[in-house]
Amino acid sequence: MNERIVILGGGESGVGAAILAQQKGYEVFLSDGANLASERRRVLKSQRIDFEEGGHSEELIMNASLVVKSPGIPDSAPLIQKLVAKNIPVISEIEFAYRFIDKAKVIAITGTNGKTTTSLLTYHLLKTAGYKVALGGNIGRSLAALVAEGGFHYYVVEVSSFQLDGIVNFRPDVAVLLNITPDHLDRYDNNFNKYVTSKFRIVENLTNEQAFLYCADSEPVSEEVSRRKVEASKFAMTASNNDKLSAYLKDEHLIFNYQFKKDERHYQIPLSEISLIGKHNMVNSMAAVLSALCMEVPIEKVLKGLKNFKNAPHRLEFVKEINGVAYINDSKATNVDSVYYALDGVKGNIIWIAGGIDKGNDYSQLEQLVKKKVKALICLGKDNQPLTSFFGSQIDQVTEVDSAKQAVEQACQWAEEGDVVLLSPACASFDLFSNYEDRGDKFKRAVNKLNKTLKMNEA
Repeated sequence: MNERIVILGGGESGVGAAILAQQKGYEVFLSDGANLASERRRVLKSQRIDFEEGGHSEELIMNASLVVKSPGIPDSAPLIQKLVAKNIPVISEIEFAYRFIDKAKVIAITGTNGKTTTSLLTYHLLKTAGYKVALGGNIGRSLAALVAEGGFHYYVVEVSSFQLDGIVNFRPDVAVLLNITPDHLDRYDNNFNKYVTSKFRIVENLTNEQAFLYCADSEPVSEEVSRRKVEASKFAMTASNNDKLSAYLKDEHLIFNYQFKKDERHYQIPLSEISLIGKHNMVNSMAAVLSALCMEVPIEKVLKGLKNFKNAPHRLEFVKEINGVAYINDSKATNVDSVYYALDGVKGNIIWIAGGIDKGNDYSQLEQLVKKKVKALICLGKDNQPLTSFFGSQIDQVTEVDSAKQAVEQACQWAEEGDVVLLSPACASFDLFSNYEDRGDKFKRAVNKLNKTLKMNEA
């Protein structure tokens, strides 16, 4: 009789795990407590995989020899507790997929912030260098679905703490840990140390054959690195000038002191060669470059990939330059931390478009940057009182608008050559837009329309 595997959760990771499990000869059953998306249901039926939705039938689950659970299901869930009490192994989808990766290399990237950008850039560097590489995990397709598809020599995997909580043997060839700040603490008994421990599971199986890249600027990360023994080759990165580390920032260059296995190299990359904006993105770039170097991508190909990389939409996304004024869409910056990085990273005087649903923001950490760099504030929201009351006396020009079109038109009136118009809201979007993507898309449309209008007027 075939080994019976139960998949809990029918999202991207669950359906991917079910397809891989069936391909590998398991008796597969998928169970979802909610209703499945119609496309997922169609895939399961087409693959003849048994499933249920809208609830869990314990009698069909408790006889499993192995359970793969969705990252969204906490370990504290009663069903998971019953499985553990019965000594039925419960693992994550990345662990299950990893067990079927034979000779291919794995780059795993985690961190509270920046992991998507770093994963996209790492994938791009390997792809443009001609490598057979797949991108998945917490971004895009599940690792299991990619392994089932086959034909890849490299996997770039964005991994969350929830996915790492369910690993046993998962051992990436390159493990990247960018930073740790308080997040998802409801899953960790409101205990930050438990969250840190969860993130550090990415290194627990490493040997001296693997590489561990981490950002020394993140205090929780550097403190934990100093406390624990990590077997891998370690690469520390910083956005400041510290030549004792593997990668650092000096005189408008990224400097790399690269030594892995028997290979030792030293590189300098001018910031002008990098398409990303902001200090935090310099660390993300260091991580991607070091990951590529560990995979033996030639530096010439790394440079080419760096230059033509386009980040995911709505993350410090350059839209257009009109009459010497740059328009940047950072609509995904829905908290103060993200806006800090944007204001810090953008060069030039800034016309800042902000606002939306304020989540009890503390704007004091932006105060010095705003005084130094922001010449005008355009409030794009229904209730702009938190923004206007905090910054009204600090910025000469402040106005309120209720559409992206009005915001762009007003910015154009105030902007002078060399200025930057930055949409970086610090707030949720649901008062005027359906989501941050909608807000960013409408901003981009307004910028492109403005460009056409100005060109027609000049003609």
